[in-house]
Amino acid sequence: MEYCVFTEPHLGAGYDDQLAFAQAAERHGFHGFFRSDHYLSGRGDGLPGPTDAWTTLAGLARETSRIRLGTLVSPVTFRHPGILAIQVAQVDAMSGGRVELGLGAGWFEREHEAYGIPFPARRFDLLEEQLQIITGLWETPIGESYSFAGEKYRLTDAPGLPKPVQRPVPVIIGGAGARRTPGLVARFAREYNLGFPTDVQIPERLDNLRAACERVGRDPATVRLSVAMSVIAGADDAEVARRAGRLGKTLDEVRDGVNLVGGPDEIGERIDRWRSFGIERVYFQFLDNHDVAHVDYVGEAVLPALPR
Repeated sequence: MEYCVFTEPHLGAGYDDQLAFAQAAERHGFHGFFRSDHYLSGRGDGLPGPTDAWTTLAGLARETSRIRLGTLVSPVTFRHPGILAIQVAQVDAMSGGRVELGLGAGWFEREHEAYGIPFPARRFDLLEEQLQIITGLWETPIGESYSFAGEKYRLTDAPGLPKPVQRPVPVIIGGAGARRTPGLVARFAREYNLGFPTDVQIPERLDNLRAACERVGRDPATVRLSVAMSVIAGADDAEVARRAGRLGKTLDEVRDGVNLVGGPDEIGERIDRWRSFGIERVYFQFLDNHDVAHVDYVGEAVLPALPR
């Protein structure tokens, strides 16, 4: 099992806040630091304002040495695939080969309106073509060129440079869709992120993935399975309630049977259930971007008690 720190900087975090979380993740032995990719807060004032995901990861690549770094996930609406392929390859080189690309269709229409970013209706078509282009550019042998003629994008004789250090860079695709999402995972992804599921939803999503892999002749065992989940941890109910309060919630509201709540035993029991489904990676979603002590507690008290 791998355990990663996952943050939501658009809720209110500058670069230094994210650096503190990433360095805490590295200090405590987490496998990686991942962040969402948004430009607008869905609640509150979002101060100090948005940070660009790949600009941030470029900085973190030079200020960390071990942890994996990536997005969960970058919307296809934000960047042209040819440019994104260059950005990710460059950050991969800057990190010495520690980058992972989470890519998705995007869903937050309001942030697109705020910054004048087009928000087309058929974004899954964009996602499919971007996956083809990005992986195609990376896979093009040095000295050869890559061209693509799709419905949404056209590339002509691109050199496919620079190349990432990793061959290939792991691609993460997530979502709850029954057919199209698993189909893209089976064709392009190293990892399928099941999102924030209840336990009863997991078997159906895995069945959909297995069916998609069967359609394209891929062994489903070659797809890493992961779950992301909000964590509100503490040594006792008072500490958990204090952290829940900072999120505007009560203890009863966060202890809903879905979130990861409590201390090592309670969190470990939930992760044991996920492990029985074949889940191999867990993203601990920390929603308070200023509570580095929360990462410290999970790293010091919870992580050593979890299955590896």
